[in-house]
Amino acid sequence: MDKHYLTPLFMPESIAVIAGKLDHPDEQTPQAVALAAALRAQRFNGTLVFLDIHRTGTLADLAQTRADLAIIALPNDELANALEVASRIKCRAALIISSGVDAVLSGELQRVARRHGIHLLGPNSLGFQRPRTGLNASVAGVLAAPGPLALVSQSGALTSSILDWASQNAVGFSTVVSLGPNTAVDVAQVLDFLASDAQTHSIVVYLEGISNARRFMSALRAAANAKPVVILKSGRKQAGNKAAQTHSGAIVGSDDVFEAALRRAGAVRVRSFVELFSAAKCLASRYRPVGRRLAIVTNGGGPGVLAADWVSEIHLELGQLSPEAATALKAKLPPLASLCDLIDVSEEATPEHYKLSVEAASQERQIDGVLVIHSPKAGCDAAAVAQALADLKPRMAKPLLTCWMGDASVGSARDVLNAAAIPTFRTPEAAVGAFGNIAMFYQNQQLLQQTPPPLSALAKPDIEGARLLIESVLAERRKILTEMESKALLSAFHIPVTQTILARSANEAMMIATQLGYPVALKIDSPDISHKSDVNGVALNVMNAVGVRDVYNDMMQTVARNQPDARINGVTIQNMARHKRGREIYIGLVTDDPFGPVIAFGAGGTMIELINDRAMALPPLNQFLARRLIERARVAETLGNWRGATAINREALEHVLLRVSEMVCELPQLREMDINPIIVDERGAVAVDARIVIDNAPQAQSGGAHNYNHLAILPYPAQHEQVWPMRGGGQYVVRPIHPDDANMLQALVRSLSQESRYFRFVSSLTELPPSMLSRFTLIDYDREMALVAVYKERKPGDDSEMVETERIVGVSRYITNPDSASCEFSLVVADDFGGRGLGARLMLSIMDVAREKGLAEIEGLVLTNNPGMLKLMKSLGFAIKAYPDDPDFRLVSHPL
Repeated sequence: MDKHYLTPLFMPESIAVIAGKLDHPDEQTPQAVALAAALRAQRFNGTLVFLDIHRTGTLADLAQTRADLAIIALPNDELANALEVASRIKCRAALIISSGVDAVLSGELQRVARRHGIHLLGPNSLGFQRPRTGLNASVAGVLAAPGPLALVSQSGALTSSILDWASQNAVGFSTVVSLGPNTAVDVAQVLDFLASDAQTHSIVVYLEGISNARRFMSALRAAANAKPVVILKSGRKQAGNKAAQTHSGAIVGSDDVFEAALRRAGAVRVRSFVELFSAAKCLASRYRPVGRRLAIVTNGGGPGVLAADWVSEIHLELGQLSPEAATALKAKLPPLASLCDLIDVSEEATPEHYKLSVEAASQERQIDGVLVIHSPKAGCDAAAVAQALADLKPRMAKPLLTCWMGDASVGSARDVLNAAAIPTFRTPEAAVGAFGNIAMFYQNQQLLQQTPPPLSALAKPDIEGARLLIESVLAERRKILTEMESKALLSAFHIPVTQTILARSANEAMMIATQLGYPVALKIDSPDISHKSDVNGVALNVMNAVGVRDVYNDMMQTVARNQPDARINGVTIQNMARHKRGREIYIGLVTDDPFGPVIAFGAGGTMIELINDRAMALPPLNQFLARRLIERARVAETLGNWRGATAINREALEHVLLRVSEMVCELPQLREMDINPIIVDERGAVAVDARIVIDNAPQAQSGGAHNYNHLAILPYPAQHEQVWPMRGGGQYVVRPIHPDDANMLQALVRSLSQESRYFRFVSSLTELPPSMLSRFTLIDYDREMALVAVYKERKPGDDSEMVETERIVGVSRYITNPDSASCEFSLVVADDFGGRGLGARLMLSIMDVAREKGLAEIEGLVLTNNPGMLKLMKSLGFAIKAYPDDPDFRLVSHPL
């Protein structure tokens, strides 16, 4: 049970190939002929059996054959029968290599596979490769060289192209998977396997679309948490939705949302085939996340300046030597060398000069990576310079990238760099862009580590009041809230709004304006008008009662003429916001298919669509995520001291974003929202206008109070936190784990006895490796759960005074099985807290969470020589029986 469920597919020990009449290639499909040749071209480290289901014999004969994986390459009308044969020989996985299988036949094949418990890759797949084991189960080309990079592609043509490119660029692969339309095993499941695959250190994905956002984000977050993931997505479309009811819906396109999703998942998005190759080069070199500061070493000013320009263009920073390091290096370089901004070693530089310069840059703390640019010069051996870098690379802890310009004279130098796994590029821009991908991965990893709860630590909102308001509007069969209703909804979540009063006549308008005080703003109030300015439904800075009367009458007549079918409730009156140097911001919400609600932020006002300033983030947000969202918008440059205006109150703006996040989490009926403008200055933020579109929440989303199925990323499940009394005195807290628990979890593992560690991990490890520690603390709360028991104790501090510290003294967790109906659990308790009721409480709590998730059964493996755990399982009512795959274990299970 410790192996991934796709192990029989991607790591089979035995394979049955079902590809028609082996001795009559002319009667086989083209895929079958190519497959047989690919499989036989090298030695597979396992058992390979070719079956002709038309001649193999009786069912009894087939029963003697056993295989982990069936590879099927037959005419489409024979595929279903072949899957039945695969089930007869006990295959747990199947690969169908075919083309032209429609959705109807694909659905039938998937039903057959599910009925027999077979994980099906295909149909319409070119297959996959696992070079290290000599397995080329594909028709995508010759077997790739082994390496640490995995490729997952939804395009067969692109798969073949990348393999051809890789063979000429010394790039090897751990896994190559080609996914076609209507395949059963999808991108999310392949990513889930690669996340835990020891052979894979980095992943490149070509994506055309996804079907299930929650499952995709879950798998992508798990993979990106373990290793770098770079994605190229096709089908980018121009932002804009002409039918949108709000500005947010009009300026936000699905590609913007996809970008935000990848960023939050910790992955890197590239936008071209060339960039994908560049990223593949860097990932194959196993570079890890770094900052944004790139030092440039060059022997020519022009190429160096081009690189520096591109550094600025893609929002990186130029890394520079410290004055002390520059002085020391200058004495060792040719007289014409310049160390101002760039490290220009001059045309006279020798390999030794390059080496000294790169060494100096790599040792500087304010430099995160080094780019070496070499232009062909008379008397300079380009290959020798490359060799100097190759010799230096093993001693460098920072990314080293190169750009050898030219062609014929630098071919041998590029061979040297490729052999040393140093990424090399033909243009400075491509090299800088590749470093940008590495830096972006570092930034996105910070976003990945955030696990915000649905509600912030701010004052509790009036959620029930907000829900009642929405229900009353839906009961009237309306989906667009009026301005006053929209502001009431914002107020329920403590978002500051301008006081707004509805006037139904000119006299009412004058009285309200007089009470509020001049100047005032008048706005038409209608559920049928999305953009008031478009119908002359907004008047600002009205200074007196006569003006209010005249504006009211003119506005009612003009709007009725411009939009005669609109229902008009009247005109709203509000004070003009007194923020002389305030900035106009907009915060919006759009609902994307398939990623669900997304929060938008940018410059606001009447020209919002023209300015087209937007930054996107998937909810839920915390203050760190809100701050990063603000920084990504162009308007962020104006929020500090700007053109005589005082810096705004950023905390107030961040709080508005947190409140909007709360609304999105708790109100699944929200579809679109504009808060535009929000006027923000040094005193705070206030929403001047708002527009909200709602709809009925699907039944699955309108059930429990803590159901967040409308979100692509599940919030931190704070509702599972409980305080329990400790047997023998004291108390402890049981709560879901989060990434900040990594140090406490590692301390727990280190404190365990050797026997306790072996009982839990069936291993002699003394501490958790970094990858395992990360995987155990940053989890997807949708498909797994880990509850920790946290005990507070008082210990002497550095100054001998007693200080209160927290300690994790137990962990229970479950992971949902592939059938989505059951889960596997694990449990560990600190040795010095044994016998105090923690084990039973942690198990009962994790079972409650699994039951609430809708799972039907919980199971686990317990070592036969672990009597304490077996006794606990029996006391909790678990069934205990032998585990057929290994007599050293007992299988324990309990219905939920």
